[in-house]
Amino acid sequence: MKKNMSQQDKLIRVVISFIIAVLYYYNIISGIMGIVLMVGAIILLLTSLFRFCPIYKLIGYSSCKK
Repeated sequence: MKKNMSQQDKLIRVVISFIIAVLYYYNIISGIMGIVLMVGAIILLLTSLFRFCPIYKLIGYSSCKK
């Protein structure tokens, strides 16, 4: 997997995941919507961990500097 995500993109994904996790922890979001958002947060964290986004690959986009 070739990296296609910049550091700024990675940071944004981690911050969004953290915010979703905090909102879920304090029961501000709950139920089905909370579960869906937590799954999305986990996906964002995994993509930022590997610095590879499959959707970017599909559309031929890369936020990395060349």
